Amino acid sequence: MSELIAQRSITRKWRKHLPWSSLLGCIILVFSLLMAFFPHWVAPFDPLKFDFRAILKGPSLQHLFGTDNFGRDIFSRVIYAYHIDLQIAFFTTLFPMVFGTLVGLLVGYYGGIAETLFQRIVDAVVTFPLLVLVIAIVAILGPGLNSMYIAVGIIYWVFYARLIAGEVSIQKRLEYVAAGKVMGYSPMRIIFRHVLPNVITTTLVYWMTDMALAILLGSSLGYLGLGAQPPTAEWGVLIASGKNFMDTAWWITIFPGIAIVLTGLGFSLFGDLLSDWLRPGSR
Repeated sequence: MSELIAQRSITRKWRKHLPWSSLLGCIILVFSLLMAFFPHWVAPFDPLKFDFRAILKGPSLQHLFGTDNFGRDIFSRVIYAYHIDLQIAFFTTLFPMVFGTLVGLLVGYYGGIAETLFQRIVDAVVTFPLLVLVIAIVAILGPGLNSMYIAVGIIYWVFYARLIAGEVSIQKRLEYVAAGKVMGYSPMRIIFRHVLPNVITTTLVYWMTDMALAILLGSSLGYLGLGAQPPTAEWGVLIASGKNFMDTAWWITIFPGIAIVLTGLGFSLFGDLLSDWLRPGSR
């Protein structure tokens, strides 16, 4: 009985402190993941199949989001695009997050010449807009998702490293780090067993929010023809394919755009929830 009462108390407390925006973010994120892994459960048509009898049909019961200039079902293409765009969100940010965190830990802890050199790299990167640098690198490597992953990985780890280095520079002045040194712990043990757990929250929250930006970046490159390539079902590609039909077939562009906004919103709201949940003293 006491365990049941305690469980109900925790549930009421969770509901009380879980704002509707965070709940919405969780719902959007779960829906996005389901669509990414199981699009065939929802999509009624093959996203790549042409149907010249249904060219530029408006939204209807048969085609909920209408069809494009090749008769392909837009609803099916938007659903199947979840797989590609969430793949972009994950793989675009995974290497920068891991590598940037490792560099930030070492730079923030040791400082000195390493910090000076790192600051010069930061100055060089932030001088130019991220999108311009990514476009330049992709243009050299050639269009495609792999080129985009490489381009973002080359550049974007700097932002994670700068964030973590700032956190570590604060943590290394605290008493538990000094106690570890007095006890004879090696720098690597202090960094990875004591400092890292205290700064990883910042990395995870930033990573969640960064996934939303990665979706926008991937869609932007797809729109420009530098990311996913036609006939791939990807939101940026879908928007690019409908830009010439805005007056007569607005649905080709509008529905993929709505999917981008909602998915990005879901990652952002979930990032806020993660920040609140991982904040010390929140549980």
